[in-house]
Amino acid sequence: MSDHPITTPAPAPSPTPAPEPPYYVAVFTSLPTPHQSGYAETAERLGALVRDIPGYIGEDSARTPGGLAISVAYFRDLEGIERWRRDAEHRVAKERGRQQWYERYSLHIARVEHSHSFRRPTPA
Repeated sequence: MSDHPITTPAPAPSPTPAPEPPYYVAVFTSLPTPHQSGYAETAERLGALVRDIPGYIGEDSARTPGGLAISVAYFRDLEGIERWRRDAEHRVAKERGRQQWYERYSLHIARVEHSHSFRRPTPA
């Protein structure tokens, strides 16, 4: 008998369904520092805030075993991205990220001209 507890893995998150183009994406890739105090709480708070931005569609994110984090936020228009960029709490968090949480990061904004989704049918 194993001394390791049996755990049920959390269900995998579903990708954001492809909205009707055109729309915009903000792709944020980052490499964290070891100093992550307060990061999880701030990320949770910002996740709640961004959902209230007009034009926000959804977000997908992933992290590699080496620590590289990738977040893709989907917006109906550039105005939504600009509202998010100007949000006071978001601006404070970005500054803290530069000072404490990120070794480096990149942000890319792009217009999506084509997209589609796939979902395997559920067996009957």
